[in-house]
Amino acid sequence: MAETGGMPQTVRVGTRASALALTQTGHVADALTALGGGEHELVRVRTDGDRLTGSLASLGGTGVFVTALRDALLEGRCDVAVHSFKDLPTAVSPGLVVAAVPVREDPRDALCARDGRTLATLPRGASVGTGSPRRAAQLRAARPDLEVVDIRGNVDTRLKRIEADLDAVVLARAGLARLGRLDAVTEALPFDVMTPACAQGALAVEVRAEDAAAGTPLARALAALDHRPTHLAVLAERALLSRLEAGCAAPVGAHAHLGADDVLTLEAVVLRVDGTAALRRTASTTLAGGVAGPDGADPAAAAGRTALAAAALGTRLAEDLLAAGAADLAELGA
Repeated sequence: MAETGGMPQTVRVGTRASALALTQTGHVADALTALGGGEHELVRVRTDGDRLTGSLASLGGTGVFVTALRDALLEGRCDVAVHSFKDLPTAVSPGLVVAAVPVREDPRDALCARDGRTLATLPRGASVGTGSPRRAAQLRAARPDLEVVDIRGNVDTRLKRIEADLDAVVLARAGLARLGRLDAVTEALPFDVMTPACAQGALAVEVRAEDAAAGTPLARALAALDHRPTHLAVLAERALLSRLEAGCAAPVGAHAHLGADDVLTLEAVVLRVDGTAALRRTASTTLAGGVAGPDGADPAAAAGRTALAAAALGTRLAEDLLAAGAADLAELGA
């Protein structure tokens, strides 16, 4: 990030124009300014996911909300892009890096239903809306009697469907929290019933690689914003997704968390699309030297080692799932 007269230039923060995107991007932009990154302005970028209609799977799945923001970064139209991390493809984008992952919101999925119903108390044959094959498969696994309806639209559009023609919808609790709409939640679904998408609830703050390493006020603010436990958990989840060759259209869920004594635990599930079969596995690893590395160690080297260990955990668990038949079960890589 260039500076003028020793002062940082205004940071241009790219965002989609949806209410949720503007809210979460605004929080990140305000945090960067508070951490000394300089004043900011929001740059609205229209993506294919905003422009096109149809299911996410039919639109190409992972990346449909991302490409235009990344193009804006690479072309110099913005300096920072804020993504819902679960929308990012697992493949590296040349010239760009995820320089910060803020503290994660609760990653659970949330049921929003008529009359305060929970998943267990929905009437037989109730209609439940979701645009996610992962959620649909797990709904069918938990309640085969439900009618699962494919829906699209922003949070408000989906919630209005409850009054119009559906008995319930399933949404990410994190998005509802950021929009101040937790009042709509009738049940936060437990992980063993509805394992979330990889990186659900986390944000990815992406910049040009040279700006992350420039030693500028922005680079320092990004480093301060990064929440290492969240970053490591998401690295494990996305490494699993990458090895499975699965995107957001695949019925795959995963959740990692860093517990006591620097033990990183990862749980994952792969399902048949119709919910009639599932594979669930758990693995863990101890991050040698801890999240910050041993005393006296080079911080960058320590961070690199823990990142590699987190990614290795995800890859190892994916290999376990593949050996158990996950690829055939969910048609992964097809």
